[in-house]
Amino acid sequence: MARFIETVYEKLRRHPKRIVFPEGHDARVLRAASEYAAQQLGPAVVLGRREEVEALAAAERIPLRHILIIDPEHAADLPLFARRLEVFQRYRGIKDADAARILANPNYFAAMMLQGGQCDGLVAGASEFSGNILRPLFQLIKPLPGIKTISGVTILEVPDSPFGDRGILFFADCGVVPAPTVEQLADITVEAARLRRQLTGAVPRVALLSFSTKGSARTRDTERIIAATALARQKARESGLKAEIDGELQVDAALLPDLAAKKAPGSLVAGRAEVLIFPDLNAGNIAVKLVQHLARATAYGQILTGLSKPAAELSRGARVEDILGVAALVALQAVEYRKLYPDQQGAADDWLTQHQVRA
Repeated sequence: MARFIETVYEKLRRHPKRIVFPEGHDARVLRAASEYAAQQLGPAVVLGRREEVEALAAAERIPLRHILIIDPEHAADLPLFARRLEVFQRYRGIKDADAARILANPNYFAAMMLQGGQCDGLVAGASEFSGNILRPLFQLIKPLPGIKTISGVTILEVPDSPFGDRGILFFADCGVVPAPTVEQLADITVEAARLRRQLTGAVPRVALLSFSTKGSARTRDTERIIAATALARQKARESGLKAEIDGELQVDAALLPDLAAKKAPGSLVAGRAEVLIFPDLNAGNIAVKLVQHLARATAYGQILTGLSKPAAELSRGARVEDILGVAALVALQAVEYRKLYPDQQGAADDWLTQHQVRA
């Protein structure tokens, strides 16, 4: 049986998409970008000082075929980007020199490329703290219509597992919102379900997790989960998203059919959940790390949801294959975004043809 990520690669080869990698100084990122292009998933754009990127590639024996290297500090588009930066409310009236200094930062330059449609997706975070990646994205990329909460989804591929969809599980939120409110938790739920639907085409079964199942305990926290479940169902209906959503559920009730029959009889989600929504960031992040290391799962994430352009923030422990997989998932998300949100896409499809890509 083909691994989940291999099916993603196969879909993407039919609709290649260009991905920008701001961390050209990191050998893992450079190798993943090279592999992304080599597997014909789309063009790869790497940011960094050209001489440093080429020296690293030579030292690590990484091919640079079909990779575009851009040094933000000396990029031909830097003046254009500086003018665009002034359009944003928080940068209104900024001096040219200050705008150029901000955009010389690869993370800001990459976010501006994504905002302007000069790439289809962005993957970063292998060597940066979360705030350094998320801040430029939140400042420069507008949210999707009707979305107030930006969150993250990690996709776990657990070998030889009966849980989820043949071992594929979506966890949210594991990296953005520390203590979500009822409305934020509902948004996280709907957007995680939407991502599952976009990537697989299947109707997602989503469980909002708690230490309680169906009223076995009553606290302010469990009431928050119950309220978020009801609101998520409403938001899904209003947006036309087909999804089965249930909560509050303990994780064993969400995953184990035998226990689900006892704890949540009649639930369409219990015992069959593929999308797990955690009550806060502590729980989500801890769960991802436990499953990743104890079950030897491959973790792809976090895929950012709620933004109008596809992007992902990597774990600093990401391996080359993890980075490649995340890039492919972001690119496949971009394919779906073009179908669902055509007015959100930039009109710069010929931008790469105006630059010299190494042949």
